[in-house]
Amino acid sequence: MKVPMVDLLAGYPAIKDEAEAAVRAVMNKGNFILGEEVAKFENEFAALNGSKYAVGVANGTDALRLAIVAAGIKPGDEVITTPFTFIATTETISQSGAIPVFADIEPDTYNIDPKSVEKKITKRTKAVIPVHLYGHPADMDPIMALAKKHGLKVIEDCAQSFTAQYKTGGKDWKYTGAIGDCGTFSFFPAKNLGAFGDGGLVTTNDPEIAAELKALRNHGSKVRYLHDMEGFNSRLDTIQAAILSVKLKRVLKWTEMRNAAAAKYAAALKDVCETPVVRPDCKHSFNYYTIRFGSKAVRDNAQKVLTESGIANQIYYPVSLHLQKAYARLGYKRGDLPVCEKTQDTVFSLPMFPELTGEQIKAVTDAVKDSLVRKVSV
Repeated sequence: MKVPMVDLLAGYPAIKDEAEAAVRAVMNKGNFILGEEVAKFENEFAALNGSKYAVGVANGTDALRLAIVAAGIKPGDEVITTPFTFIATTETISQSGAIPVFADIEPDTYNIDPKSVEKKITKRTKAVIPVHLYGHPADMDPIMALAKKHGLKVIEDCAQSFTAQYKTGGKDWKYTGAIGDCGTFSFFPAKNLGAFGDGGLVTTNDPEIAAELKALRNHGSKVRYLHDMEGFNSRLDTIQAAILSVKLKRVLKWTEMRNAAAAKYAAALKDVCETPVVRPDCKHSFNYYTIRFGSKAVRDNAQKVLTESGIANQIYYPVSLHLQKAYARLGYKRGDLPVCEKTQDTVFSLPMFPELTGEQIKAVTDAVKDSLVRKVSV
């Protein structure tokens, strides 16, 4: 049985009529740039996320870029983050003129390790960007404590974690993106809340940051043709906002479906490989379902067996950023971040989407089991 990594069409029939009606409504009004549907979606998103403000932008990378600028990060500042993430997290730091500083990750959640963050703080450090990888929240309480102690901004990269929750202070559940100074989100089609194209958004509880974000996304302008700063052309498309409003109503149900699929995976693979950890103070959004093996050789063979069986799979991420050519200038070498380096060599992700069927899950898990007894070469 062929199983795709993500099936973008599986959930479409349930929203088809409402989504198409929403698109027609925008087309009939002809207000395609910052139309009323954008503000409507921003308000709905902020309400669900538990943030005071939400500012729609063109994509998830721009969400990071604008959040970094709005948070006051300047050229020469240092920003601590994880190297076990997509390059958008760090290229936006560099493009602001700041310097990415890499901390190691935790061995169970694969998120940035607060203890490693603390060791990396210098007088030049101005911010931390934790990435809630795969949909499991980073350990935010110690990160926020470090930020308070050292006067740092915290920008949460929530590209994979919309609807994930963290119990702040051990008692209050909060959605990721509502804990730090800013939260950045991607609406790339394969995300938990995906648009029919590109889209992104920044959340914040700070009115000054929110005002700065709205100006930055529109060429630095708060009043038309009057510019307080140089900004960007990064506005969430009105048609995409209308579609996202339709999908937002269903996103919590889809998260439940992802968690149900994850539970079936875990039950089938509990004695086969290392399945995702969900800490008791966290609720996972399972944008990705990532498993781990004891060695690179075993992981690589499992990938080959699945691929040979027609089952999609992916390594997120095969070469950590501190070892990439793009960051050779920073002087990192293999051995500097050992947990991260071991992780990149032993994990890979299985198909995950809300409509994943029991039959598909069985096909995937049977192939994973088969890989332990069958060696293939490609």
